[in-house]
Amino acid sequence: MATFPLRSPSEKIGGLFYFGRMLDKIRLHAKGELPPDYHANLGKGFDEKCVKFLRVNYDDLVERVKEGGADEEILEWCFDVGRRPTEDDVYVWNEFMRKRGWNDEVSEILNRRKQEAGMSDRSDIETSFQFIDADEGRLL
Repeated sequence: MATFPLRSPSEKIGGLFYFGRMLDKIRLHAKGELPPDYHANLGKGFDEKCVKFLRVNYDDLVERVKEGGADEEILEWCFDVGRRPTEDDVYVWNEFMRKRGWNDEVSEILNRRKQEAGMSDRSDIETSFQFIDADEGRLL
């Protein structure tokens, strides 16, 4: 379970799920405060999905985050450098992300992670977002 300030993937920035969490991980990593368990997936997994959705390069985003600024300013930079998704695009993104791990190609990974975390009996955890929140103590 995490004991550091990392947002839930369900929190929105500019209407987008997950973006704020990715920024938190980048900031904590830059300060040397991100636990090693998170290092292997930096720029991969959900991070990779998010930057591809915004059409920005992850390493460029890391450099922009290191320059400082509010989450909304960094998101606006993503829109300028990459693309500005439509309202419909954001809706599809959010629904896609919210349901990851539920009856899709990520389900096996979710079940394995639940088992590794001693949560195999948690039938209330059906998605990756729910697992993350449970693992980090937000979903009891």
